[in-house]
Amino acid sequence: MTSHLTRAREIVSTLTVDEKVRLLSGADQWNTEAVPARSIPATSVSDGPHGLRHQAPDEDHVGLDSSDPATCFPTASALGATWDPALISEVGAALAREARSLDIDVILGPGLNIKRHPAGGRSFEYLSEDPILAGRMAAAMVNGIQSQGIGACLKHFAANSQERDRLRSDSVVDERTLREIYLTGFEIAVKESRPWTVMCSYNKVNGTHASQHRRLLTGILRDEWGFEGLVMSDWYAVADRAKGVAAGLDLEMPGSSGMYDHEVKAALASGALDQADLDTAAARVIALALRAAAEREAHADDAPADPDAHHALARRAAAAGSVLLSNDGALPLAPETDVALIGAFAETPRFQGAGSSQVNPTRLDTALGALEERLGGRLTYAPGYDAATGETTDALVAQARRAAADADTAVLMLGLPGSYEAEGYDRDHLRLPHGHTRLLEEVIDANPNTVVVLCGGAPMELPWAHHARAILLAYLGGQAGGSAVADMLLGDVEPGGRLAESFPVLAAELPSHDNFATHPTQALYREGLYVGYRFHDTWDVPARFPFGHGLGYTTFALDAPRVSGRGTSRTVSVEVTNSGDRAGTTVVQVYAHDKASTLHRPVQELAGWAKVALEAGASTTVKIAVDERALAVYDVESASFVVEPGEFELRVGLSSTDIRGTVTVRVSGGATPAEVPAPAGPVADDAEFAALLGYPVPSPAPTLPFNRETTLRELKLSALGLGTHAVIRRMAGKQMGLADESDAVGVAMLEAMPLRALAMASDGMVSPARLDAFIRVLNTSTGKARRARRSQREG
Repeated sequence: MTSHLTRAREIVSTLTVDEKVRLLSGADQWNTEAVPARSIPATSVSDGPHGLRHQAPDEDHVGLDSSDPATCFPTASALGATWDPALISEVGAALAREARSLDIDVILGPGLNIKRHPAGGRSFEYLSEDPILAGRMAAAMVNGIQSQGIGACLKHFAANSQERDRLRSDSVVDERTLREIYLTGFEIAVKESRPWTVMCSYNKVNGTHASQHRRLLTGILRDEWGFEGLVMSDWYAVADRAKGVAAGLDLEMPGSSGMYDHEVKAALASGALDQADLDTAAARVIALALRAAAEREAHADDAPADPDAHHALARRAAAAGSVLLSNDGALPLAPETDVALIGAFAETPRFQGAGSSQVNPTRLDTALGALEERLGGRLTYAPGYDAATGETTDALVAQARRAAADADTAVLMLGLPGSYEAEGYDRDHLRLPHGHTRLLEEVIDANPNTVVVLCGGAPMELPWAHHARAILLAYLGGQAGGSAVADMLLGDVEPGGRLAESFPVLAAELPSHDNFATHPTQALYREGLYVGYRFHDTWDVPARFPFGHGLGYTTFALDAPRVSGRGTSRTVSVEVTNSGDRAGTTVVQVYAHDKASTLHRPVQELAGWAKVALEAGASTTVKIAVDERALAVYDVESASFVVEPGEFELRVGLSSTDIRGTVTVRVSGGATPAEVPAPAGPVADDAEFAALLGYPVPSPAPTLPFNRETTLRELKLSALGLGTHAVIRRMAGKQMGLADESDAVGVAMLEAMPLRALAMASDGMVSPARLDAFIRVLNTSTGKARRARRSQREG
């Protein structure tokens, strides 16, 4: 990268201001600006956290359904559950090979935002609720992608935890929580994989848009972590492009037809933007293009992507990321078992989420097809419900009951319909559709020997869990997920996953619940550090299924752990034995507990892990490194991570609640952090939150008067806005490829778009001046209407 950047700076020194400014906005939806006179090609990017969503040149918009076929791998929630960096690196390399065949230079992924609340609409796109697990798994995927000469893009930086009003919502989070929970994963991935690019998020962070947050984009990402690549915006995220360039945002995406170019030049002329910042951003855009071109040449003779091999990899990854939540011996199915397969997901699978990551698969396996091929006449099928809505009928239930009653085992496929989880909106609750719950009750009544297969990208409330003989969480398993489900049910492979996120008993028990997606302009992170298992384990509120949990088709025994090393660098060793009668895998996990901390902190935090595969009866010794950061806290006063002197208990087990052994180490030296009053419970009140923030809890930004942040939805608050709402939505939807009114995801995205983003998507038809004039007219007409109503009331 250094040599490319040096050459890029030389080129920038020869460009005019206009040429430099144009470089800082995309040429179109998926390409940067080329500079033909200097032989600088465009750089091509594509969505692709778990599969490529590449569009042909004549499909230049963000529409979700018109992409080239590509392998659809399991989504990030399933890949995170593998706890297997080597496997996720293989997936990354496969994605890159397909990118090469489609002339893509940069894959927009992986996503590693922390799952603050399981109702987040893009939870399926993120790896974990734990920053160490998310960071290391993301680093593995980046390394896999970039091993093939294709760039990766970490996203979305930072504190992007909800979909509601994501383009303007302000994530208000204290510094310690921001550093320990929401930035640590990015820090790990940046340092361990050196990604070509990073994508900033839509939201504000403590009052400032991430796209113009100099402390995040320059102070932390570059100066502290040493990131040398390019920072791009999320699509339509830029609120003030001149401020973004000054903050360290190099590239606005997608192209805005020069909409904000004059504002950047005006800021340059006034001194609000330094020439050096403009030159630096332009050089990074050119350096990315030079790097991509050099890699294209170096890999010109690489073998083309093998769709059959990638489908097989997707099938293996689907099983490795599926989690056996419970099993009383019903799985794997006994030979010669007559099976009733019930549930429309068996025929019309839920295999991926909806939104910008939606993939057009090269092929699609179904559980019904795979099991019919294997079981023949020993399989009967009943759909049970409508796959799109989850609704059922008396007739469908009666058919399912008959099938279940006549079978030895009923396999019931349930979960979340596609409309329940998607980019653009959050889930209203964590429950299954009523039709699924009703079907479950009826099928178990007809045949108590019922196995449930859950399909969905995020945790669900499962009050009935103890009634099923086994529960297999298949997540969103990608295009080969149907065959993988058959493989696991029949015992050809085991479910290899362990939960990378906690499954709560009730969403309402979570400390983030009352401050999650509840306000249009603000999200208060009052729960602080207590996300996921950090909450459940610290405050003794058991999860339905805890972080790290997962069963297999064998059992494992752990001997007493041992520790070696000195100071804050330790290695935990433990002998692991497969005590069952078949080969299998497990994940040995180490959690660190500070016995006496000056600061409040979770009772334990993941410090490291090892994925282990053993034949029946075999043993091995695993060694798990525990580094300084696994023991550290962030000291706000010194603005650094510190390890406090004292004793730490290293807990070794197979989940956060299944601890099999402990060992205590003493750390001397280090530093004592400045004491900060601890909240009395898992949710800080106003005074406690203000103490954590270091300033009074900010008031949320008002939605009126109208401004550039006003959403399309909010236009309906005024008579004039109501009259223009439908026209603007139709025009913007057509321009962005989201015009289909039946597309719930597209409609949700459009309705939540701020006016500034809609203007940016207008292909130059709406300038900033015209937008501001429209807003002034809106406010004037609304004010007159309000005064008239007040006058009528007073009269």
